[in-house]
Parts: sequence; structure tokens; C-alpha cells
Amino acid sequence: MNVRSRVGAFAAAAVLTLTAAACGTDTTTAGAPGATSMSITMGNGAGSATAGSAAGGSSAVDTAHNAADVMFAQMMTVHHQGAIAMADLAPDRAESPEVKALAVKIKAAQAPEIEQMTGWLQAWGMPPMTQSSGMGGMGGMNHGSSTGNDGSGSAMPGMMTDEQMQQLTAATGAAFDKMFLEMMIAHHEGAIEMSKTEKGSGQNPDALALADTITTSQTAEIAEMKALLQGM
Repeated sequence: MNVRSRVGAFAAAAVLTLTAAACGTDTTTAGAPGATSMSITMGNGAGSATAGSAAGGSSAVDTAHNAADVMFAQMMTVHHQGAIAMADLAPDRAESPEVKALAVKIKAAQAPEIEQMTGWLQAWGMPPMTQSSGMGGMGGMNHGSSTGNDGSGSAMPGMMTDEQMQQLTAATGAAFDKMFLEMMIAHHEGAIEMSKTEKGSGQNPDALALADTITTSQTAEIAEMKALLQGM
């Protein structure tokens, strides 16, 4: 075999190898290569959705999910945004160095989690929930009302009302510190409640792992905040 024939044979073998590899890694459920299949049944988190990796999608994202996973990612994203909005008030208003440090820690933990959940929703082909989407009784408020705070029956537990955020924004010094800690405790308790719901109804392993992380980290922060309150 001459050199030209040998190169041609290697090229043909490489094409066959790549084609076989591509077919071997296709995990779509629609049956056609590169297709994406999704079926969602809503209701008590029992519905399920399974999607293969869309063309160009990231293989690092597990696309198997159900309705509870979608709701968790959508709602927790907005919930985290509420915590960050509160934390952003602390540098100019808090008196306690511990409160300021806690606010920095909360933002540093939750901002990457927002990016993570937004990535899941994109991979799942689901839209994010915005703070003005009106979902779950939020009704266009920047910070939806909370079952834990005003008994309104909102599906977003622990979120502050507009009025509460206005009060926090207007406070300074020790008054801000106390109000911030009390509100953030309620906010964290809401996040833990949402995480427990995900653990009971969710399917996606990444979402379930994040629910565990939120429960562990925010339980520890609640204990820290309660200790700070007792020292005031």
C-alpha cells in the first residue's frame, strides 16, 4: 500500500470511529439522533420530564428532571435574588461587623447557585421565573408575600413583602441589624422548606444535591443569626 492509500484508509477509519462514538453517546428518548424529547405532567411534583442532550448542549448538566425540579429551580432562583437584595443593603446600613460579614457570605453563596439553577432551566428548555411573573401569588411584587410572614398563602415561603423591604431599606445601625437578622432567618427558613419539598418530590440529582446544600448551609446560618440576635 502506497503512502496516499494508507492516509486515505486512516481517514476513513477515523470517520467511522467518530460516527460510532456519536451514535453511542446519543441518550435522547425520541429515537432520532440529536432529537430532544420532553414530557411533563404537572401535579404534586409527580409529573416527570426526560430530555436528552440537545445539539450543542452541555454534557455536564443532567437533563432528567420532573415538574418539582423545574419549580424548585424557578422559585429558588427568585428566592435567592430576594436574599441578595437584602444582603446588598448591609454595607451602607449595618452597624455590626458580624452582620456585614454575614451579608457578604450569603451573597457569595447564593449568587453562584442562581447561575447554576439558571443553567439547569436553559438545559431543560424551561423559562426562568422573574420577580414580576406573578407566579405563586407574587402578583408583580418585587418581593412576594410569604406564608411565614403574613399568612397570605403565597407559594414563595420566607420572601419579604414590599413593605418589609421598604422598612429594611429605611433602617440603619442597630435597628437595621436586628431587622435584617429577623427577616433573613425567616427567609432562610422558607428556603429550607422549599428544599424539603424538592427532596420529597424532585428527580434531578443535581437539584436534589443543591437542596441538601441549601438545607445544611442555611440551617447553620440560622443558628449563627439567632446567636447574634441573642447578643444584642
